[in-house]
Amino acid sequence: MTLTVETLRQAITRLTAAMERDFEALNAADGALGDGDLGVTMTRGMRAITDLSPSLPDDLGQALLACAQAFTKTSGSSYGTLMATGLMAIAKTLRGKVSVEVADLPALVAGARDAMQARGKAELGGKTVLDSLDAVARATATLRDADAMADAAALAVRQAQDEMRGKIATIGRARIFGEKTIGMDDPGMLAMTAIITAIANR
Repeated sequence: MTLTVETLRQAITRLTAAMERDFEALNAADGALGDGDLGVTMTRGMRAITDLSPSLPDDLGQALLACAQAFTKTSGSSYGTLMATGLMAIAKTLRGKVSVEVADLPALVAGARDAMQARGKAELGGKTVLDSLDAVARATATLRDADAMADAAALAVRQAQDEMRGKIATIGRARIFGEKTIGMDDPGMLAMTAIITAIANR
């Protein structure tokens, strides 16, 4: 199965709806450990991407670069910056391509993870969005079937969130809360769970 800009448009529609749905939940989770504006960041960013979706070029690299640029224009938040960084890493890999094989997706997720890790100077295991992406990349690495990959990605991102909930946040603003973060969801991981499940349509 190959994915094209039309597949991207369909994912954007699902993702925008998911961010609108989770607006309050993301703000509340972020309010407990940060600025309380993650829902705002994600909905504004996705609305901007939705606006340009009809005019996205067939070149997937250029399309994703346009999405990253639109997202960053709506927010200067650290999470928005990381999201754009991941998108730009994928865009660079896909530059000049009008389609991508499903089998290539795990490597693209891993590339986004690595770029975001380098930008944020964080380590895996710190209870961040990196742990979500790492779980997805590892769970889907050997898969080739689209449905199996979607199922595995959705399950992996949920499990990562569940596993990290009982740990102490050691990265970002949340780290100042120390042991109080035990039993709490990291806002970025919560957002990524919604993102992955929406993209996977699961």
